[in-house]
Amino acid sequence: MPAAAATEFRGPDGTPLRADTPHTLTDGVRRWPVVETIPWLRPNRDDLRERAVAALDAGAPDQAAVALLADADDWWDGEPPPADQLRQALSATSLREAVELLRLGRVGVYFLHRWSDPSWLAALALTAAHPPHGRPVVDLACGAGHLLRHLVTHGHADATGVDVVFAKLWLARRFVVPPGAPVQLVCADLNAAWPLPPPAAPRHVACHDALYFLPDKAAVVAAALACAGPGGAVLLGHLHNARHPSGAAGLPLPSESWAALLPAASAYAEEELTAATAAGRLPTPADAAALAHTEAVGLARDTAAAPADADLLRPAKASPLRPNPLYTDGSRRWPDKRWAAEYGQRAAAYLPERWPADPGPDAVRRRLLLDLPERW
Repeated sequence: MPAAAATEFRGPDGTPLRADTPHTLTDGVRRWPVVETIPWLRPNRDDLRERAVAALDAGAPDQAAVALLADADDWWDGEPPPADQLRQALSATSLREAVELLRLGRVGVYFLHRWSDPSWLAALALTAAHPPHGRPVVDLACGAGHLLRHLVTHGHADATGVDVVFAKLWLARRFVVPPGAPVQLVCADLNAAWPLPPPAAPRHVACHDALYFLPDKAAVVAAALACAGPGGAVLLGHLHNARHPSGAAGLPLPSESWAALLPAASAYAEEELTAATAAGRLPTPADAAALAHTEAVGLARDTAAAPADADLLRPAKASPLRPNPLYTDGSRRWPDKRWAAEYGQRAAAYLPERWPADPGPDAVRRRLLLDLPERW
């Protein structure tokens, strides 16, 4: 997507942007870089914005990419890699190599093994129960594009991913989203004005495993509803329950407070969502007692009441499948202690300790076989 195609994006103050060169957008005063087809629209980083634009104007796109790859969100506590290591990342040949060179640490481990973790199975169940059904998809805090990949391989032809960290979007473009797929990626802060114009048609807006990090949750949900428009859908997945022992990360809320943010939504317990995908069935909404005790809440509000699509529980039929890389020499090994502590107990319910002699017909739904990107 060249800069000229991004005329509908808006800056962090809500001003419409237009392409002024093949590699920049402008609001008439400020210029914004477009690197690897990704508009970078973060507020309050004028020095970084100007450095990236200057590099692009000088014909040095790799220099601009290195500058933006070093940028992080406000929660990240790691040191950015040195510039020469970031330049090496530009030549990485796999997702695994790239996350190591970018020093993404626990986030990199999360991306590499997202296809196995229980919260991903929960996201699939929530999406299958409340699918896009032909509506344009907007994935908020999309990370490395796992959900975008899943939906476009199932034939959804209009998808946009928004994230505040350029490196995550760069990974999505380079390694996760299929080449040529109809996916736009934009680097923007959901705490500022959103980069998308009001909907011309209903949208399917999703935010998984991220909303509990944002301070003004009500404002984000209100903006998501406006972004979805009449006849649209809003899905909020993996909302940490503050009353659960595993729900302390980020800025969690009690389950009833999450539900109050999206009135008239169907509510689901995380454990039921995960179990549904592992069993190959659609999930059942939760009652108040189940919500009170769940690790995380899933919410879905679809004013068009689109019919469920159980095919979204599985990889697309044409997808090549590979053995789960958590298995080496026939034994299951969690990526690290942190991943094991967060996901291991629930993942063990569908991932056996030893690779079965005969994985059988349930190997895909139990995540023994995965639809990994070609350059995983």
